[in-house]
Amino acid sequence: MKEKILCAAIWYKELDSQTFFAKNIDKGLLVCGHRHSHCIDIVKTLAGLRTVRFGPDSVGETVQGFLTNTNRFVDRVEGYDIALKANQVNDRVSKRELGEGCLFSEDLY
Repeated sequence: MKEKILCAAIWYKELDSQTFFAKNIDKGLLVCGHRHSHCIDIVKTLAGLRTVRFGPDSVGETVQGFLTNTNRFVDRVEGYDIALKANQVNDRVSKRELGEGCLFSEDLY
């Protein structure tokens, strides 16, 4: 099966969870959404926490990335390579053209 990007995701490394939604996540909580801002809104609405590293209402360390169709969480750099190989990257002018090589959900849909 060819690996493809399914959706945006943020890995909240320091939030306790008994369930891990990706096979390569061993702690924390993975929140998925159409865009990364939707993931941030979900955590704010359900837990009352801000997606920042420090502060009394912070979530701690996070990694923005994507969930793939093989149930793997990947960061923006690996996500870019997967989306490129799967011919998922649209024609939007993005930071990838500036040589940054990282994926944004706007590059996909």
